[in-house]
Amino acid sequence: MKNQPIILLAFLWTVFVSNQVLARQNTNGNPLFTKVTYQGNDRVYEENPLESDEFYNPILQGCYPDPAITRKGDDYYMVCSSFAMFPGVPIFHSNDLVNWTQIGHVLDRTSQLDVHDTGISEGVYAPDIRYNPYNDTFYMITTAFAGGLGNFVVKTKDPKKGWSEPYKLNFQGIDPAIFFDDDGKAYVVHNDAPAQGEELYTGHRVIKVWEYDLEKDQVIAGTDKVIVNGGVDLAKKPIWIEAPHIYRKNNKYYLMCAEGGTGGWHSEVIFVSDDPKGPYKPAPSNPILSQRHLSQDRQNKVDWAGHADLTLGPDGKYYGVFLGIRPNEKNRVNTGRETFILPVDWSGEFPVFENGLVPMEPKLKMPAGMENKTGQEGFFPNGNFTFTEDFTSEKLDYRWIGLRGPREAFIAKTKDGLQITPFDSNIKEVKPTSTLFHRQQHKNFSFTTTMEYQPQSEKDLAGLTCVQSEAFNYVFGITKVGKKNFLLLERTEAEGRGRNREVKSEILASTEIDLENPVSLRVSANGDDFEFSYSTNGTDYQHLGGTVSGDILSTNVAGGFTGNMIGLYATKANDALPVSE
Repeated sequence: MKNQPIILLAFLWTVFVSNQVLARQNTNGNPLFTKVTYQGNDRVYEENPLESDEFYNPILQGCYPDPAITRKGDDYYMVCSSFAMFPGVPIFHSNDLVNWTQIGHVLDRTSQLDVHDTGISEGVYAPDIRYNPYNDTFYMITTAFAGGLGNFVVKTKDPKKGWSEPYKLNFQGIDPAIFFDDDGKAYVVHNDAPAQGEELYTGHRVIKVWEYDLEKDQVIAGTDKVIVNGGVDLAKKPIWIEAPHIYRKNNKYYLMCAEGGTGGWHSEVIFVSDDPKGPYKPAPSNPILSQRHLSQDRQNKVDWAGHADLTLGPDGKYYGVFLGIRPNEKNRVNTGRETFILPVDWSGEFPVFENGLVPMEPKLKMPAGMENKTGQEGFFPNGNFTFTEDFTSEKLDYRWIGLRGPREAFIAKTKDGLQITPFDSNIKEVKPTSTLFHRQQHKNFSFTTTMEYQPQSEKDLAGLTCVQSEAFNYVFGITKVGKKNFLLLERTEAEGRGRNREVKSEILASTEIDLENPVSLRVSANGDDFEFSYSTNGTDYQHLGGTVSGDILSTNVAGGFTGNMIGLYATKANDALPVSE
């Protein structure tokens, strides 16, 4: 009888623990993600340690393409393309061009951006950001291939406090940029098709300029003019002249554009004029930035360099931000198009990217007097780093993004972690998905999450997904068949192109799994070799499906413009079932 109090206490404690477990097992069947760890470990950073006056290039790793940059005093603001991701157009702030903080997204409301039925590589392309000192206002202008918006502009007095509703602009084409002249006048330049019947070859485009009414926030009808036809030399049939920006220096107007398409022939070219509306004359030394003529087997290869923008740095020297890629050993582009920076020599008539025509190095000298604080004090990390998330902070980190709709539509933060309420759509559909994404930022990485989940039927699935698009992806998730729970790995890829494209899915492996305790799921990559593994005790991991290729997660295999997006995923429209025993 002496042990009765102890036995009673043990019984009560068991009941308490059991109730806590039941409470955490989400009786509604929705998955609860309690922890995420992303770890990057690329050899280039191990082999090239930083000196005290150096920083790494790219400055934004992973799918942050098409950068544009502006300056007000000591503050720099930079934006990138976001396509069908939501919120749209990530925006970063810096005081030194080295240390960057993401301050949010320009398009963070559905009233500004409607991409709910948009392919992952459509949506918002090539934003431009400019500060107008004459009315102390920032402008972001871009194209949305979604929601019927087309070309539009939003504006704000303070990029840290949100942006206006869109002002739809009355012109066709893509890649608009805005320019504010010293006399207070404004202009818009953009890529467009040649006049009807004047297209000379596939990829033939023109650059147009319009006068812009700052009071009405609209281009002025009848002021449009073609200022570049085809590119630097029309006789050579240049393709995809695009991403134009106008700058004024020494009473001259400089028009800088991308040329050659956003792949292996990508470059940056420059023109000059005495008037913002032209005529513009190409520089004799074009291109001023490109990696296209270099050996394909060069070490630490950076390729596809172009789509650039210029700014005056804190040291009085010019700098240019631009997109580039770092392909893996099989020349695949799983990290997508990233944001790089180089100093620019503008001591002569035309600007030239320093070392922009030779193989790029993985690190640069910082502007004089700066200190590298990347990954510290809230600054965006680069190089090799580890990012951990337990979803306990008051605000969700800005690097977590949704697809085709707000994250808030399917996530709920609880005291135990992040709960996802599944949508009736799966990752293969062109619909909003209940998926919270993090970009792949290294060639060699691991992404691990711990999940508590009780699927109710075979239509329920939750876990991880690696997505290049709705037609090219992996799903690594848990579902239920009968009374048994299964973990499966599915590969989806498209065959053919256009309307004749056929999307096929294959279950590579599956296994029955015990869900009494939380399950840890992991995807890891060593270049093109991907592995998916799991643990039911948080320590011992077992592979499922062996080593698989990351080919379908590569831009130059799957097409499109994004890199690999790694998602915390749940659906009530699952169509992936385990293989028969």
